[in-house]
Amino acid sequence: MSSGAWTIVAVAGVAAAYALVSRRLSSTPLSSAIVFVGAGIFLGPAVLDIVDWEHDAEPITVLLEATLTLVLFTDAMTVRRRDITAGGFLPGRLLGIGLPLSIGAGWLLAWPLLPGLTMWELALVGAILAPTDAALGKTAISNPRVPALVRHGLNVESGLNDGMVLPFFVLFLAAIPGTHYAEEGAAGVFWRALVLSTALGLLAGGLGGRLLQWSRAKGWVTREWRQVYALAVAAAAYELGVVTDGSGFIAAWVAGFAFGFALRRYRTGSEKEHPDHTSDFAENLGGLLASISLLVFGAVLLGPALENLSWQIVLYAVLSLTVVRMLPVLLSLVGSGLRAPTVAYIGWFGPRGLASVVLALLVAEEHIPGAELLGRVVAITVALSVLLHGVSAVALAERYGRWYEKVAAATPGLRETAHVPESPGRRRLGSLDRPET
Repeated sequence: MSSGAWTIVAVAGVAAAYALVSRRLSSTPLSSAIVFVGAGIFLGPAVLDIVDWEHDAEPITVLLEATLTLVLFTDAMTVRRRDITAGGFLPGRLLGIGLPLSIGAGWLLAWPLLPGLTMWELALVGAILAPTDAALGKTAISNPRVPALVRHGLNVESGLNDGMVLPFFVLFLAAIPGTHYAEEGAAGVFWRALVLSTALGLLAGGLGGRLLQWSRAKGWVTREWRQVYALAVAAAAYELGVVTDGSGFIAAWVAGFAFGFALRRYRTGSEKEHPDHTSDFAENLGGLLASISLLVFGAVLLGPALENLSWQIVLYAVLSLTVVRMLPVLLSLVGSGLRAPTVAYIGWFGPRGLASVVLALLVAEEHIPGAELLGRVVAITVALSVLLHGVSAVALAERYGRWYEKVAAATPGLRETAHVPESPGRRRLGSLDRPET
């Protein structure tokens, strides 16, 4: 049997094994992310050497890029305008103030700790480690004892900040000599990666959504093929961005917004009474691919990084999960009226995950001088996040929930009790990670 076949067998075995005990583990500190990353280390070159970057580079790259494309598209697809403004402030503050401050803080703190990187490579570190991943601390968001305002804010933030960081990533990468984007020049990158890719995403998503609703109105499309259709639109948008030498990820992200808007704008009569399920299959598939991607991350990035640790990398990883995240959150929420435990809770639960892994891989493909060090920094930071956010989610969610219930009962008009309207179909965590009801 070939090495590729053994890789598929091993990955399928891990996924099947976790599936069999998934409900039993859902309420424990042993999250799916911890299981899959740990399995990746065991299957990688450090132990069994079944999953290896040298022999599996092409399929691994395709897997990670397809996963991020799908996650970006489905995240954007379910976002509505009121999701940003619901509660009056939280998502907007975290994204509009906290995200840029996190990128800047990550850039500045990397300067003294990672002297082997150039100025723009340091900026890339800040951008790559800025997006958060709700699935790595799902209990922190899904626990019903946590106020709806906080759950909603963290959910929307993690669903949008991976797409919002892409323009920063592209521009920083374009500033590094020898990269693909640098060859285009600043003006070329701006027009192709940002303007053209955005336009193509709007076209693909908007037209795709309008055509689907036209077909639904005539009764020509089945529910199952509606869900497959969403995958086709996401793939088409991504490839349009790639073939025009722009950004496939930006195109897919924007296409998700346009597709979701078109589905809501041109709703049929039956949809007004029943929730739409067009994104169900895409979200489920995205959840599965994200878990497999974490396994691959453990094998090809984390395993080698653990063999080349330095105190500077570990210290930066710790600071990235604390100072770089929590200080910008604190500053963005000044004057919000939220209590200190709420601000601390929001600041702590900013786990790093899939987006950081894929963006680090894209940098590695550019073969820039600092790519190896940058990859190790991202690997250690994401690994610490998987461990620390995973094991702390259950306990801290319960503790914070108890505090909130006690204070809310004694304090009328508490800011945390602000009403947040639920949006039909908003299932950012994905069905693979949602606790059963």
